[in-house]
Amino acid sequence: MSREGALLKNTAVLAIGTFLPKLATFVTLPILTGCLTKEEYGTYDLVIVLVSLFLPAVTLQIQTAAFRFLIDCRDDEKRCCGIISTIFVFAVTLSLVATVIFFFVWQESSTAVKALVCVYFILDIVAEISKQCIRGLGQNLKYSVSAIAGAVVQMTLAVVLVLFMGLGFMGSLIALTGSELAIVFYLLFGTGIFRFISLRDCRINLLKELLSYSWPMVPNSMSMWVMRMSNRLLITMFMGVAANAVFAAAYKIPQLITLAQSTFTMAWQESASLTAGDDDKETYYTHMHGLVFDFLAGSAALLIGICPALFALLVRGDYGEGLAQVPILIVGNLFYGMSAYIGGIYVAFLKTKSVGVTTIIAAVINVVIDLTFIPLIGLYAASLALLVSYLFLWVYRMLNVQKFQPMGLDWNRYVVVVLVLVAMVALGQCGDFVPRLANALLGVLVFCVLCRETIASIFKVAVAKIKG
Repeated sequence: MSREGALLKNTAVLAIGTFLPKLATFVTLPILTGCLTKEEYGTYDLVIVLVSLFLPAVTLQIQTAAFRFLIDCRDDEKRCCGIISTIFVFAVTLSLVATVIFFFVWQESSTAVKALVCVYFILDIVAEISKQCIRGLGQNLKYSVSAIAGAVVQMTLAVVLVLFMGLGFMGSLIALTGSELAIVFYLLFGTGIFRFISLRDCRINLLKELLSYSWPMVPNSMSMWVMRMSNRLLITMFMGVAANAVFAAAYKIPQLITLAQSTFTMAWQESASLTAGDDDKETYYTHMHGLVFDFLAGSAALLIGICPALFALLVRGDYGEGLAQVPILIVGNLFYGMSAYIGGIYVAFLKTKSVGVTTIIAAVINVVIDLTFIPLIGLYAASLALLVSYLFLWVYRMLNVQKFQPMGLDWNRYVVVVLVLVAMVALGQCGDFVPRLANALLGVLVFCVLCRETIASIFKVAVAKIKG
């Protein structure tokens, strides 16, 4: 199978595992926004945010090393056992210590809430390590099955506990924890990863090798967290928890771009790593960069066009002021997706330090804009901070990657497409019917023009599969 065919196949398989968890988020969004108060929903969102912050710090991102190192030794069971055992023992030990400290330090919530959050945190770490191991071993289908199991459990528990039983905030936390438990159970015991874990296979020298790769990803993850989540903390600080709830609800639709990007990025990291030693890698990386840009930009245009209808469908309650933020956040997520594509090339060449440096700079830009302008223009500052920092990250990485892997880039095309999207963002600020209709039609047109090659490729593969 060609590299493009393998990449498309892996993307399709991983899309199943990425789409359903996001679907669970969208299914539960009306339930949570309808059944929880703004303060409760804002707190629920902050729990997820804080767990995503502390996970890379506690684990030193060693789970990222699982994926990259296992790719190179899939046929060597002894080395696979050593890598997986070392990672699990190291990360789980640190996570247990961290949760004990957290439980006694955090005094603002009840014992039940603290216990649930601690269990959720540990399960999230184990689930993340297990997912990276499965991907490193090339078992992408099992990765997707685990995600399906977690999504089904989360949706079911949210409906039963929050909607029907009225357990509110506690019910939402139980749904989160139950989802991670389902993922962990399947990955450890349903896929056979558990047989790779043994204290006897842990190696100090191997741990040093793994950490030398993974630790630079900690500032990268923390900085990425700053760009994604510090906005919400600063919004809460300057404007209150209710305003954070509005911003969190507005961010759900732009996450559809992140959904497409994250699915592709997982498959792309594997493809880029396997291609790093090929003679035609420059041509391949350049071609894929153009395809990814066209697809994400076309998808962004389509989402901007239909976001008023999506927002009305998915969000319940008094969150209408968040609609104006959605087009800005969609374009910002486009830039993030493109920077993640370049990040896949960094991973392929083991340039994790460069990943961290570029993200730190972008995070500083994000925080400066937030601190300066949130008191002046409110939610618009947070949205623009994300857009500007992600744009910087993409452009900086495109220039920086040329130092070790040259790529041919069509700058004129990027500028024209971005200007069209900016015009659509401006139209998206209008609340009248005619501008919204014009935006919807323009979004469909841009999508069809930019994504025609990708759609044609997918159609060809589908027809070939049906005939075969």
